[in-house]
Amino acid sequence: MGITWLIRMTAAVLFRPRLWGTAVRQAHRMAERFWWTRPPFLPVPARPLAAFRSATQYGRPDAIPTVDDVLVWLEWCRNFPE
Repeated sequence: MGITWLIRMTAAVLFRPRLWGTAVRQAHRMAERFWWTRPPFLPVPARPLAAFRSATQYGRPDAIPTVDDVLVWLEWCRNFPE
């Protein structure tokens, strides 16, 4: 996931205020521990978790999720909170 993907994802979520809280919660849940101590200093998912999620959804551990897929997942998380 590059900076372009991150910008597109951020813009997509910004236009959907109902997903703001869900996106923040999920970023916190999926982020590596102590993410603030390592570059890029953002709560990005742990690499093994991202690889597992990509492999189970797309069949390849190096696949990059589409913005639409992430938005559908955030909607699902919003509708089925823990």
